[in-house]
Amino acid sequence: MELSALTEKLIEAVGEEYVHTSHAALRSYDHDALMIYKGQPGAVVLPETTEEISRVMRICREENLPIIARGAGTCLSGGATPAPGGVLIVTTRMNRILEVDYENRLARVQPGVINLHLSDETRPHGFHYAPDPSSQMACTIGGNAAENSGGAHCLKYGMTTNHILGMTVVLSSGEVVRLGSDGEEAPGLDLRGFFVGSEGTFAMTTEITVRLTPNPEGVRTMLTTFAEVGDACRTVSDVIAAGAVPAAMELMDRYTVEAIEKVMKAGYPRDAAAVLLIELDGLIPSMRPLEAIIRQACEKNRCTSFRLAESEEERESLWMGRKKAFGAFGAIAPAYYCLDGTVPRSKLAEVLAEFDKIGERFGFIITNVFHAGDGSLHPNVLFDDRVPGETERAVECGAEVLRVCIRAGGVLSGEHGIGIEKMREMADQFDEPTLRMMERMRDAIDPTGLLNPGKIFPGEDVLFPIAQSGGAMRAAPGMSK
Repeated sequence: MELSALTEKLIEAVGEEYVHTSHAALRSYDHDALMIYKGQPGAVVLPETTEEISRVMRICREENLPIIARGAGTCLSGGATPAPGGVLIVTTRMNRILEVDYENRLARVQPGVINLHLSDETRPHGFHYAPDPSSQMACTIGGNAAENSGGAHCLKYGMTTNHILGMTVVLSSGEVVRLGSDGEEAPGLDLRGFFVGSEGTFAMTTEITVRLTPNPEGVRTMLTTFAEVGDACRTVSDVIAAGAVPAAMELMDRYTVEAIEKVMKAGYPRDAAAVLLIELDGLIPSMRPLEAIIRQACEKNRCTSFRLAESEEERESLWMGRKKAFGAFGAIAPAYYCLDGTVPRSKLAEVLAEFDKIGERFGFIITNVFHAGDGSLHPNVLFDDRVPGETERAVECGAEVLRVCIRAGGVLSGEHGIGIEKMREMADQFDEPTLRMMERMRDAIDPTGLLNPGKIFPGEDVLFPIAQSGGAMRAAPGMSK
């Protein structure tokens, strides 16, 4: 079908102002926050309602066109990178908080609602939305649901899937389906849990009912430093083993501290090999014994300093440094590749030592800033994308890092998803029968294969060029080159 005819249909579905096909517009949507891979769509549409998305899905199915969902584009695994020539459905106009029910502790939102905005709305009334990815000032709840995002406070409160009660989704056929319920439990199969984390390969989400969490009575935030990264890692395991479960335990290495202090001066000691940011929340009397456990574990593992935030301003400054860590890497390197793997807490020190060896072998610095409490790692390969071939080497370095996580008994992703980035390594994580079962489940929901093709599974037909190197391809096993 000619693009002009397709454009007319899309305009009829959502309005002329919200359909974009110019070269400049399409290029601005050709990658997500991973940025290494590109895929230019054939059209970009910005619907406002479930009904408009249903119309667009029906058009795409009629014309056999790939369908890709995108929120704010903060995905770090290439999940929102469009299949070349497909229709990119952007949900940023669907940004309304539809209902807040404080009595039943829930809210119903459109997928384009920014994560932090929901907490800003509900916090004055005694509640907040607990999942808090580092990108929470920009990322959308729909995207969080697609990737099952985590965040610093997920150690205590759980991942996105633990906070979604119900969803309205549109299948590739255009059919609208309601999953879960507004209550704690729904009879029948847990389709809500099945769809959360499916990375846009099952359906497009148009409404989400989320659980609201009461604000804690008190918060205690601690910053402790170490001369050795291994000592900080052992502290994490010791704290949890002693029965203390903080709301958050975030670890940053010296490279991360250097970048943060260059950019924003959060007050992290520059001479530390590792910094642990630990937060307790809850009833004030219950936090005192936990604080004692944490301090004892830090001292046992030879911490070099222990500091308690004395004011809300100081606490916010400490957290702002952590939230801005990834953006700060630009102060110490031209480019960085942010990875995402999870390992048992007891293996943290061992795995980070392996990362150092991999970095030396490839000639890269690998920085680490991560959710230490649940072993959710974010190693970052620092490289220079202006040097021919260096982006490809950074990708291969990242693949070795992910394989270390798997060998340590961990998994490929704690919160970023598989997307394009980790397709190849899926064959390292799972055997062939398991991968085929996953594919059959996806195909049962979307028999057309139009929803976010070329993602998650090795052997997919869609190829995405590496952006910085002028068109080099990374192909998973079984993919034709």
